[in-house]
Amino acid sequence: MISEEAMLKRFYLQNPNYIGKDIEIVNDGDGYTINLIKKNGKKEWLRTYRYEDVENRIYGYARCSTNESRQDIDRQKRELKALGVLHDEFIYWEYESGTKTDRKEFQKLLDVIEPGDTIIVTEVSRLTRSTKHLCEIMQIVQDKKIKLVIGSFVVDCSADEIDPMTKGMLMMWGVFAEMERDIISQRVKSGIENARTKGKKLGRPKVDASSLPDKFVKCYSMYKSGNINVTDFANLLGCSRTTIYKYIALKEGEE
Repeated sequence: MISEEAMLKRFYLQNPNYIGKDIEIVNDGDGYTINLIKKNGKKEWLRTYRYEDVENRIYGYARCSTNESRQDIDRQKRELKALGVLHDEFIYWEYESGTKTDRKEFQKLLDVIEPGDTIIVTEVSRLTRSTKHLCEIMQIVQDKKIKLVIGSFVVDCSADEIDPMTKGMLMMWGVFAEMERDIISQRVKSGIENARTKGKKLGRPKVDASSLPDKFVKCYSMYKSGNINVTDFANLLGCSRTTIYKYIALKEGEE
């Protein structure tokens, strides 16, 4: 049975706005009830967790390196559901590099996981592209006694440790994921160097007063007349306030 401490930790992760407030947890025999203790001493019901709802949960983890790959992360979410993740709230996802070890959402998942729970990923490269980090993750899986599912491959440490054959296969996958990352990185570097030797300009095109976006020019008069502020301006153009200030400086320098 899940402990009161673990139940409270799970509640705070799901409801961070209640952290620091006077919270009461009551074991009513079938589960836990969470109450808020108000200043006048009265109790306000917040949530009830049934044991069957909180034990042996199945979580999913999805990751992409860049925001431009949003379609890919949606595909991962669909596949995670097909693999057994029942609720959207149990899917932790983020746009971070596979080489980064301190990913925010992945760490949240590791914090909320309990012995007997399951983590599902579509492939090992979604977990990490570092063999060293994969070894660390596998140690966490063993220490927490959870089940890790990678596609159709199951690593069950809920009762026993990883057998040598399974561990060997995982390490091989980790090596291939890391090697794929290195090959992609090398191709990118080679492409950049090749473009430079051909005299091509790399990076974003330089913007000056003569090449300001048409939408900025059309809306600039609204800004000058005081009808919109910098924040409104940024929202209209779908860019940052810093970019707007840069454009304004170029425009006013022209005037």
